[in-house]
Amino acid sequence: MLGTIVNTFTIIVGSLIGSMAKQGIKKEYRTVLFTTMGLAALVLGFNAVAQYLPKSEYPVLFIVSLAIGGLLGTILDIDGRFNCMVSHYSKSNLAQGLSTGILLYCIGSLSIIGPVLSALYDDNTYLYTNATLDLVTSAVLSTTYGFGMILAAPVLFCWQGLIYLLTYSLGPIIPDSLVTEISVVGGVLIASSGLGILQIKDCKTMNLLPSLLVPVCFFLIKHLLEF
Repeated sequence: MLGTIVNTFTIIVGSLIGSMAKQGIKKEYRTVLFTTMGLAALVLGFNAVAQYLPKSEYPVLFIVSLAIGGLLGTILDIDGRFNCMVSHYSKSNLAQGLSTGILLYCIGSLSIIGPVLSALYDDNTYLYTNATLDLVTSAVLSTTYGFGMILAAPVLFCWQGLIYLLTYSLGPIIPDSLVTEISVVGGVLIASSGLGILQIKDCKTMNLLPSLLVPVCFFLIKHLLEF
């Protein structure tokens, strides 16, 4: 768990640095940082899709995942509930920042495979690399959205901790093909956040989060049918 603890700590430190730096940054500079985060999210999202979609064994699965997950999220009104909850504690657009940050921190091969390698081989290389990236990302996000971005840290800890504990207890239960499918869907969601930050299109990304569970359910059903 050392790699996950370090990764969580870097998000906390980055959020503190960014929130303190925010006080001395002029409004026009914050606007530039805001725009760059939107562009970065777009690029990272498109890059994930371009990198993993050619490797997908089920290239239509991400479309089905987005459709089913989006419908479920809309029915549950995850985006509306999340924004309402966060608005009680922050007047800024913190909900948008948190949704973007959580996706950037948690969805990706480094954050998924890292805990697996840590549990199986005590190899924290992926997690330390992810921690370095998250330190920079959290600092930049906090200059835009403020100290509240620190709330993404416990989400990352729970996410990676769950993967670590499951792998440690049950072995390598997450196949590479599942990581590929999750990364494709995650890339679309990250790009969706970028569109929202740039005010091009509010895709209500939080409503799309259940899409990440569809590949998991698909592989679980597939595995059960093989017996």
